[in-house]
Amino acid sequence: MKIHHFIKCLPAITALAVSTPVFAAENPPPASLTPEGQQLEAHYSRMLADLQEGIRRSEPKVDEKKKAEFTGLLGALENVPSVTKTVMGKREVEVKYGPENPAFVEKQKEVLAAARVVFKDIESFLANEKEQAMMAKFALLSHATPNRLAAFAQQGAEEKALIDKLLNDDKLIVQIMTMEGASGGNYGQAMRSYTAIQKATERSHQGFFQVWALAVSLQYTDATYVYENTPTADSLVRYYLNYLKAYDDGVLDPAFAELGGTGWDYRFVFPDSYTLEDIDWIRKVIRNYRPDLTRVDHDWRYCRIVKTDVPYTSGVDRSGMPAELSNIQKFFLEGGICGPRAFVGQLSCYAFGIPARRAPSTGHAAMARWTPDGWTTVLGPHFAFCNVNGLPGMEFLLMSQCHRQPEPYQQVLKCEWLANALGEKEVTGFGSGGGFWKLLAFYRKLALVEDATIKDVGVTGEELAESNEEAAPEEVNQIELTDAQKTITIGADGVITIPPGAAESTVNTDKLSFMHAIDGSAVQVHYALGGARPEMLKYKVEAPAEGRYELTAEVCTLTMGREFMLRLNRRTLVDIALPYTKGEWAETSPVTIDLKKGANSFQFTVRAPNKGLSIRNFKLKPVTGN
Repeated sequence: MKIHHFIKCLPAITALAVSTPVFAAENPPPASLTPEGQQLEAHYSRMLADLQEGIRRSEPKVDEKKKAEFTGLLGALENVPSVTKTVMGKREVEVKYGPENPAFVEKQKEVLAAARVVFKDIESFLANEKEQAMMAKFALLSHATPNRLAAFAQQGAEEKALIDKLLNDDKLIVQIMTMEGASGGNYGQAMRSYTAIQKATERSHQGFFQVWALAVSLQYTDATYVYENTPTADSLVRYYLNYLKAYDDGVLDPAFAELGGTGWDYRFVFPDSYTLEDIDWIRKVIRNYRPDLTRVDHDWRYCRIVKTDVPYTSGVDRSGMPAELSNIQKFFLEGGICGPRAFVGQLSCYAFGIPARRAPSTGHAAMARWTPDGWTTVLGPHFAFCNVNGLPGMEFLLMSQCHRQPEPYQQVLKCEWLANALGEKEVTGFGSGGGFWKLLAFYRKLALVEDATIKDVGVTGEELAESNEEAAPEEVNQIELTDAQKTITIGADGVITIPPGAAESTVNTDKLSFMHAIDGSAVQVHYALGGARPEMLKYKVEAPAEGRYELTAEVCTLTMGREFMLRLNRRTLVDIALPYTKGEWAETSPVTIDLKKGANSFQFTVRAPNKGLSIRNFKLKPVTGN
């Protein structure tokens, strides 16, 4: 189901509940309240208590025998012995809970089967839509806490109006709590940002634009976002408008408008810490320098630039690099260890509207990203061995899988809401302990994933976590060239233009790739990063007359102090300095060469150690006075 279809049907949604991780977060100490704030807190507290009592009364009866069979199996699950797993080929980890332990998996199947029997017993409760608004409002109030809501509302008339607007909009509350609520329980800040975005553009009121605006407002609820001296709402408006223009210009990934599910994935389309300057720069880099990376399979789309242009290298000294460069730009100069590579990979996804998160594990930095088939970890170990967005990796993965199925996920969340109203303990050990309704919610998640045959897509490039060598060679694709893309031309001014496609061989290799430009009309050629063995670009040029010509190349580079070499007519060697273009297209400084009338051979190669280089054309301009 597409997300805008889901949003349209919100009024008919079954009652929902916030998942465990939202309520598990530690609450800050109570805020100091004014007399007016104390009155508001009392009002919100009465509202919360009334809702809680109503929800408790809705608890369905469960057959005691079925309940005992379900809970009785949990002891065996808790007593499963641990196994030793090797992570990234070097680190041994003891695993007791979760799918990495085969014995745990087998026992959990028995627990899930018993849970399914209980689900049948409470079908009418799970399907009942009557308590939807009541349960949604309870979930929000209990997560926000009356104290924090009052602390925000007491700031002024505008702030109180935001809280009033929220608490009086049942449809919005359901949507918010379906997407797991506001980070840190900061609903006042979330409403401030959401309202600011909706004031900035009418399009944010409908369809996936509205879902996106709400999701990012729920995700980033601190006082500032990325820019330290700018309020969060102002920053989020800037990001939203920047991405909206990129969407209109066809820059964002086609999947951006079709993330689907409940809309939860839209929480992660904005970067966690990168500036708009970084975003704009990496968009330009990939579109100019490596447009082919916008077309590869989704697991590597965009973020593969880490493999091609940010080599794994330890001991890089960045102190001598130009101070005006951003950290991201510096990472491209010489590479780095796992952290810089993960940062570049994340940013490359964020820039094109692909949800991504950091995925750290013990002693290693990696990333996780969205794909149409599900989330995958990139440049690191599986979710079982890392954390994502403040959650154990397996919890994040399971949550991401459930959010792809809005209707059955409502039943999960309804169990969660009831459990919170009853004050139950949270689930532990990936479903081996916790309160009864909390556990039912967890096993409803597992049942949802199993019933929808949602697969774990696994890892992407784990072998590249701390290496530059892939487990298997990358598939090298070839492109079709038109006659025009292969033809050398001579202008009325005598300037000879050599397109990359005019080379004697346009067969792509692992080091030399011909690719369509971002708009698909022209062809450019790319020298891949790495390797000491030269690879030649060969051309034959027919000069109309003997004489001197100025040779230039239109290039795109991300590194400094590099050059490539021309062998002219097999005898003359010419060194050509490469400018540092920062991802822009620019011409090399002219080099004067002598051509003979008729056929001339050109052989270009990049001097080792090679760094990446893209070429759009070569030009030969006659020197006046020949």
